Amino acid sequence: MTQSRSFSTTLALSLALSLVTLAPSPASAQQGIRGQVLPSHTMLRRHGLVRMWWGQAKLDPSRDVVAHIVVDEDIVVVQATSGTVTAFDNESGRRIWSAQLGPRDAPSQPAVTNRDFAFIPSARRLYCLDKFSGELLWELKLPRTPSTSPAVSEDQIFYGSHDGSIFAFDLHRIRELYLKNELSKWGFLARQWRYKTGKQITTPPIVTNRVVNFASLDNSLYSITAGSPRLQWQSETDSPVSAPITYHGGFLYIACEDFNLYCLNAENGNSRWQPFPSGFPIRRTPRVIGQQVFIFPNSGGLFALSALTGKRTWWRHGIEEYVGASHQRLYTADHVGNIVILRRKDGAVLGTMPLRQFGVKFPNNRTDRLFLATNSGLLVAIREAGADREFPTYHQNPDLLPILPEFAPETPAPAAPAQPAAPAAPAGDNGTTTTPNN
Repeated sequence: MTQSRSFSTTLALSLALSLVTLAPSPASAQQGIRGQVLPSHTMLRRHGLVRMWWGQAKLDPSRDVVAHIVVDEDIVVVQATSGTVTAFDNESGRRIWSAQLGPRDAPSQPAVTNRDFAFIPSARRLYCLDKFSGELLWELKLPRTPSTSPAVSEDQIFYGSHDGSIFAFDLHRIRELYLKNELSKWGFLARQWRYKTGKQITTPPIVTNRVVNFASLDNSLYSITAGSPRLQWQSETDSPVSAPITYHGGFLYIACEDFNLYCLNAENGNSRWQPFPSGFPIRRTPRVIGQQVFIFPNSGGLFALSALTGKRTWWRHGIEEYVGASHQRLYTADHVGNIVILRRKDGAVLGTMPLRQFGVKFPNNRTDRLFLATNSGLLVAIREAGADREFPTYHQNPDLLPILPEFAPETPAPAAPAQPAAPAAPAGDNGTTTTPNN
């Protein structure tokens, strides 16, 4: 009997020790997958930030790395070099779908999205998936290999090629042919038009209400009517365009190899202001947030310009990349990959976070969320702290912002002034209040 009790006690202690061993240590709360370290809550709180979520894209870390990250107002799309694509919900971080698209290790371009669909070019094929379910809706063999990402509207998709051609396809016609199982044979019928320039298309097309804008290595910027290949206007530059073009508020922001930034009206090509001379090569996309333009010349720091005049408002040395922006702050990266937080008003440094292990920093100019990833596909989403930051700010498409619930004011309304009390009525014989008869 004593021996049995001793054995039971030993077994209970062993189980307890096992449970303690299996329980996560406090440090493991900051670990991602395969021991990758996430930004700590303590560090983020110090800078007024919170970690929304983290997730792991589907890829083989022994051979794959992240090739592209694309973010819109709804989802995050992570593309691996192997062709595996993973999509996460923007706000919750839920992994909603993953797919292998195209031949393994085929060259690809960054995905593009519209309200309902995600379009992913791989080799000479274009894949269309339901943005929220990942269902493959169709795939189209392209007439030329893409040289840039495509651009998409609700009805059309456009892409540029190495031979200098821009192609426009009818999305509704593509879907009709696919449902009839005729897309592989008759896909060319969905092509609306082709416009040929002198040299390779170097920037992703920009689609506005009526026109498509793009640049070519022939030192020209083109504006073509979206419905037909009719030239609206052409602007010749002294040197090739050196970075993807930015469209904001009806204007195009164009960086050229002559180290200048130009601002043109997208409808007619007229200059809004005199070119801004940065003095350094501009290889990164200009970013426009509100009435500010941010450019990041190579080894030239960060210039903040007025979108209305093109005049410099401030400059900050040592900054290499744009990461994100909120109402008051600008999030950037330095030459070693640290996140540097600046005040948008004057460029003052508000703080620095050592996050160089996140080598892929998505330049988010659509919302105020920050999205960082490691080369092996560990993705983390960060936002500013505070109840008023739980819903994202939409920089680029404010009309897409859903109707937000109204919150009660934090301070109670002032109380109404007290009313004078009515005189008490005389008491009756039974002690109850009585009302005198008239």
